[in-house]
Amino acid sequence: MSARRLFWFGSAAPAIASVLLALLLAGLVMVITGSDPIAAYSALVQGAFLRPGTATRPTAFFETLVSATPYLILALGISLGFAAGLFNIGAEGQLYMGALASVSVGFLVKGLPWFIHLPLALAAGVVAGMLWASIAGWLKATREAPEVVTTIMLNYIAYAVVNYMVNGPLRHTGTAPRTPDIEPSAVLPTLLPPPERLHWGLFLAIAAAVGYYFLMNRSTLGLRIRLVGENRHAARYAGINVNQTYLITMALSGALCGLAGAVEVLALYRYLPTEFTVGYGFDSIAVALLGQGNPVGIALAALLFGAMANGAGYMQFSAGVSNYIIAVVQAFIIVFVAAPGIARDLLVSWWARWLPRRAKEGEA
Repeated sequence: MSARRLFWFGSAAPAIASVLLALLLAGLVMVITGSDPIAAYSALVQGAFLRPGTATRPTAFFETLVSATPYLILALGISLGFAAGLFNIGAEGQLYMGALASVSVGFLVKGLPWFIHLPLALAAGVVAGMLWASIAGWLKATREAPEVVTTIMLNYIAYAVVNYMVNGPLRHTGTAPRTPDIEPSAVLPTLLPPPERLHWGLFLAIAAAVGYYFLMNRSTLGLRIRLVGENRHAARYAGINVNQTYLITMALSGALCGLAGAVEVLALYRYLPTEFTVGYGFDSIAVALLGQGNPVGIALAALLFGAMANGAGYMQFSAGVSNYIIAVVQAFIIVFVAAPGIARDLLVSWWARWLPRRAKEGEA
C-alpha cells in the first residue's frame, strides 16, 4: 500500500489532519508572540478534562459536556441541511427563537405537573425553530431564494424580536433586561448535585444523534434528502419532489436548532436574557463541517469545541495565553476543513518522506 493510500485509509483522516494542522499553526502563533504552546495546550487539556470538582467549582469534564451539548444538537441540524445541499447559516436565529418560545411557555403556563410542562416547553422550542427555518425553506422552494442570504437575514430579525420581547412585553420587573424565571415544573434538571451543571439535555443531544443516524441511513426521507443533495436534477428526474424536500429538510434542521435553544435556557439560565449565547450557532457550522455528516464524527467534533470553550479560561489563567487563541484554532480548522487539499498535500508529503526514513533507520 502506498504512503498516500495508507494515510488516507479511513474517512476520519481529513478531519484529524485539519485539527492537527490547526493546533500546529496556532502553536506557531504562540511562539511568535512569545508564549509557550506546550504549556498552553497542557493547561487547555487540564482545564477541559482533568481538573476535579470542588465545593464551588464543577468538574472540568462534566462542564465540557455541558458546553458540547448545544454544539452537538446545532451541528446535527446544520448537517441535515448540508445533506440536502442547503447551507443553513441561520442556526443562531433558530436557537434564539426556540429559546424565546420555550421560556415563554415555561413562565406563562402555570399549574402543570413537570411531566407535562417540561415536554411542552421543549416542544415549543422545537416548533419555533422549525417554523423560523421553514421561512427560508419556503422561499427556497417557491422563489429560488438562496438560503444562505435568507437565513442570515432571519438571524438579525430573530435578534431584534428577542430583544424587543425581553425589553418589552416579557420583561421582568427587575432592573436587568430579562424575562421572569420559568416555573420549577419546566426546568430541565441536572444529573448531579450543585455545583455540577451537567443536565439531561446531554441525553436529548445523544437521542438527536441517534435519530439523525436512522433518518439519514434507514429511512426513505433520508434517501430523498441525500439524493437531492448529491444531484437535484437527477433527483427530480427520478420523481422526487425537490422543493418539498427542501422545505422538509429546512424544517427539520430548524427543529433541531430550536431544541438546542430550549435546552440551553431550560437547563442553565431558566430565564431569557437579551443575549444568552456565545455564538453557538456560528461555531456549530465548523462542528458540522468537521463531523462530515457522520453523527459520531459530529459528536467528537462537538466534544472538541466544547473542550476548547471550557478550557480556554484556565489556559489563560494558568499559562498566560489569551483565550482568543482558541478562536485562531477554530478559524484554522474551518480553513482546512473547507479546503481539504491543503491538509492532504502538506501531511501526505510529510508522511511520504517520513515513512522511507523510518524504514532505513529500521534496516540500519
